Amino acid sequence: MPRLIRAVVTGLGIGYLPLAPGTWASGITVLVVALIHWVAPTREGLVLGGVLVLLTPVAVIFSTRFSQVQNHSDPSQVVINEIIGQMVCFLWVPVSIFSLVVGFLVFRFFDIVKPFPVRTCERLPGGMGIVFDDVAAGLYAGMSLSILLWLMSG
Repeated sequence: MPRLIRAVVTGLGIGYLPLAPGTWASGITVLVVALIHWVAPTREGLVLGGVLVLLTPVAVIFSTRFSQVQNHSDPSQVVINEIIGQMVCFLWVPVSIFSLVVGFLVFRFFDIVKPFPVRTCERLPGGMGIVFDDVAAGLYAGMSLSILLWLMSG
């Protein structure tokens, strides 16, 4: 297994943490989003969108390869999907301490519960199933967070 593929799909090794590697990956992603907001406060959506456009196809290809080598349809070491899904959650919401905490919690909820069509996306072949159920969970989380922020503003 090439080191680059392993490094990408495991989130630079986060996927090898013994307890809840997906939750750790989501948490570290929240910190990365906070850093992006700090460095580029008016452009975090553009930066996250650019990262997602570049990273998602790579994640699908690399996750497919990793899962084939591991002979497992969704190896627990693969956390690039949680990283992508968590980023999707913050694409269209203003970043604040509140939105980062709630966005993390809401994304983890949708990623674990997997309401329709999240579970359906999980059945896609190879890396598409690994990645796109988390993209769908991220979309649910982002929409829920947007609605919550809107309700709180009025």
